[in-house]
Amino acid sequence: MGGKKLKPMLTVFTPAYNRAYTLHLCYESLKRQRCKDFIWLIIDDGSTDNTRELVAEWIEENLFPIRYHYQENKGMHGAHNTAYELIETDLNVCIDSDDYMADDAVEKITAFWRKEGSSRYAGIVGLDAAPSGEVIGTLMPDHLKSSTLTDLYAKHKVKGDKKLVYRSELTRKFPPYPIFPGEKYCPLSYKYILIDQEYSLLILNEVLCFVEYMPDGSSMNIIKQYKKNPRGFSFFRKIAMTYATSYKERFREAIHYVSSSMMIKNSRFLLESPCKWTTFIATPFGFILYLYIQNTSRATVLKSNN
Repeated sequence: MGGKKLKPMLTVFTPAYNRAYTLHLCYESLKRQRCKDFIWLIIDDGSTDNTRELVAEWIEENLFPIRYHYQENKGMHGAHNTAYELIETDLNVCIDSDDYMADDAVEKITAFWRKEGSSRYAGIVGLDAAPSGEVIGTLMPDHLKSSTLTDLYAKHKVKGDKKLVYRSELTRKFPPYPIFPGEKYCPLSYKYILIDQEYSLLILNEVLCFVEYMPDGSSMNIIKQYKKNPRGFSFFRKIAMTYATSYKERFREAIHYVSSSMMIKNSRFLLESPCKWTTFIATPFGFILYLYIQNTSRATVLKSNN
């Protein structure tokens, strides 16, 4: 007599917008997983290509559980909001539509969490690598068992994007990303910063994901994102200022806050700032940044961890 099938431990979720031409890379990597303790959740964020038909074929193949959800286009953060509402497993990890998992990633995540994980931790932070296998940025300090994401970058000087595996209870519990009419982007680190205030992440110095920065990806077009989504950025900068780990960091966030506020012609930006004096001092620098963003033809200013 067959027992009740256990719920997988991990949801791999993938926001996808017109990425049928790259999504197969993630699918193939999931087929190669030695450990099948996962479900793949695809949030189709309003695609007009053949994403739906492609995923239907994969569901038909029935090699592992796939859940498909279509929604009107809300942007990356809106897709994350939907994923966090739908996820039912203990852990979740986002693998973008142009990325793919290391062949042993699910095995490493689930085994490590079973051994070290508990309600004391937010989840796991692992490594991203380029398709060549070279780690993005730097390794994390070997002597650390856990750290907040904020401290990894600010205190321990870690560089480059990292792969985040969170407890689904927490990604549901903390407030969703705000949706501003006409905008499609709010930095994802908004939620990570809030979680950082209460929990640290277990450190796993292992490559979990292979990342390719596509020409149409959000991290390659940060200037364009600034111009198109000033309310999302302005909102995020207030959170980032509030929880900045140093005055230098707070001042940098204030400059960006001023710039975004000028884009939306918010004359009350000083009154609405959580750090009014810092924002006042940062105002002329924010104005210069605003002029630069409005007039530059460059595609990107920085590689952002947002």
